[in-house]
Amino acid sequence: MRPSLLLLLGLLGAGCQSADPAMRQPAPETSTAAATLPAPQQGLKLVVSAAPALGAAPVDGRLLVVLARSGDSEPRMQVGFTDDTAQVFGVDVDGFAPGREVALGADALGYPVGSLAQLPAGDYWVQAVLHRYETFRRADGHVVKLPMDRGEGQHWNLAPGNWVSTPQRMRVDPSQGGALQVVLDKALPELPPPPTSKYVRHVRIKSELLSRFWGRDMHLGAFVLLPEGWDAHPQARYPLMVYHGHFPSTLTGWRETPADPSLPAVNREALVRECPNGHGNACKKHGYERVVQEAGHRLFQQWTGKGFPRVLLVEIQHANPYYDDSYAVNSQNVGPYGDAIVRELLPHIEREFRGIGEGWARGMYGGSTGGWEAMAAQVFYPDDFNGAVANCPDPIDFRSYQGVNMYEDRNAFFTEGPLRRTPRAASRDRFGRTTSTFEQDNRMELVLGEHSRSGEQFDIWEAVFSPVGPDGYPKRVYDKRTGDIDPAVVAYWRDHYDLSHILARDWATLGPKLAGKLWVNVGNLDTFFLDSAVRLAEERLQTLKDPTPDIRFQYGAYDGHCWSGDAQHPNFESRLTYHARFIPLLVERFKKTAPKGADTKSWDY
Repeated sequence: MRPSLLLLLGLLGAGCQSADPAMRQPAPETSTAAATLPAPQQGLKLVVSAAPALGAAPVDGRLLVVLARSGDSEPRMQVGFTDDTAQVFGVDVDGFAPGREVALGADALGYPVGSLAQLPAGDYWVQAVLHRYETFRRADGHVVKLPMDRGEGQHWNLAPGNWVSTPQRMRVDPSQGGALQVVLDKALPELPPPPTSKYVRHVRIKSELLSRFWGRDMHLGAFVLLPEGWDAHPQARYPLMVYHGHFPSTLTGWRETPADPSLPAVNREALVRECPNGHGNACKKHGYERVVQEAGHRLFQQWTGKGFPRVLLVEIQHANPYYDDSYAVNSQNVGPYGDAIVRELLPHIEREFRGIGEGWARGMYGGSTGGWEAMAAQVFYPDDFNGAVANCPDPIDFRSYQGVNMYEDRNAFFTEGPLRRTPRAASRDRFGRTTSTFEQDNRMELVLGEHSRSGEQFDIWEAVFSPVGPDGYPKRVYDKRTGDIDPAVVAYWRDHYDLSHILARDWATLGPKLAGKLWVNVGNLDTFFLDSAVRLAEERLQTLKDPTPDIRFQYGAYDGHCWSGDAQHPNFESRLTYHARFIPLLVERFKKTAPKGADTKSWDY
């Protein structure tokens, strides 16, 4: 899961084709009917054009127009989870260039208000963003248009090269009709190179496997944290630790200097009360940034001090055309990222930085998305890794896909009885109160991008888990407008990515290879209901024999996302101590299980 700027909610109206030749507002994705043009609209329109300075070359992409009540930050930065989220409308555009206009009217998809015609009148800060798409000619023969990551971690509001407009304050009144002009007048700048130091190195390689799949050069990156004494011990070879998680712009959890003294003081009681999981608007004002920096510097002191295990720590950059990471598995839509990471990237790092390069000396850990990735990589590559800690993993049993039983429920958005339909919660707060619904989250994604192109959570699960559809995009596991589930796609999900099902199905071969290699931690009040899938998986695994499963499960009593097995500290603290806790845990296993004659000494100094 990505608690990000945009992992978010939405309500929208039905879309239809626009009369504007530059704007492509497709019919529902399940339809193959030819597009038809509606009667001209008479209501208010947002008319977007591009300044000549952006160049004459036509571009494809998703045009988003954001309207925000607040001018404290740019509107593009205000689309989010909270009740005060900005309004956003989205349409696809083909061949857009200076000299052309796109008019968004009442038929443009919107969130949280479904249609421009329904938007409350008032003063808004208005900004447009063109999230640029690239045409890919894949090895499977499909031609698709997708937003390639450009180093920002797949965020439409941050991607270098995206066209944006200067925010304008406008009076917006749908009842008055007319046209509001918005001009895209600049492109977001390129990002600086990743930071490095004596300890932190940045690696970037071309992946032959991914390049063949996508039909263009594709790269994998990583931050590598070198152990203390790496230069002084040239004969030493080191175990490898992979920290799985979302796209990092620098090494997560590491700081070589003390915390900035000008930061607000820490109010721990307020953080426990208002920022229990380390996410949310209240965190900053109560000094959480200082907590993060202090934890990062504490790791630096541990890492460079006596007694801490000497290992290579790796954090992977594998953003792709669908999301900020690949889920570290092979996929029909996203490509062979599992093989690319295990067979190309990690061996390259071990060769360059003197890794041991054997499965017994490799371990993984992560939380949320990273928790799922760590567990999945251990299951799918059981001989290549010797331990994985999966904290609050994304759904590992699709009988509870954030609470939806994908095998028995007919609809993802609602529970249904003979006479009523009840909306499903997709997230909750620490008191169990609903903070968003399945329908809202999925409709938000549909505004940001059709065909699983939003760069958000449900869309990446669909891109990774689903087979390719006839149009080259992921097959919908459920209709994004109605929530109706497709059992045939679910069956594909089960056979390829339901980790609980796969473990049970293949236990005769997997069981002996996984003994003692898996730790799973989750809070009983996980924000995204991920605890239910973990419990179902544990119950299933408890029935297996020959061998009896040796997988350790722990549950935080009243903890949310992302509890990681630390019962002594709140999540906002324990989420910052993964490296310090899990590296020693895994190193202990390496030493106990190392094959006879293995190198357990050269790196033990």
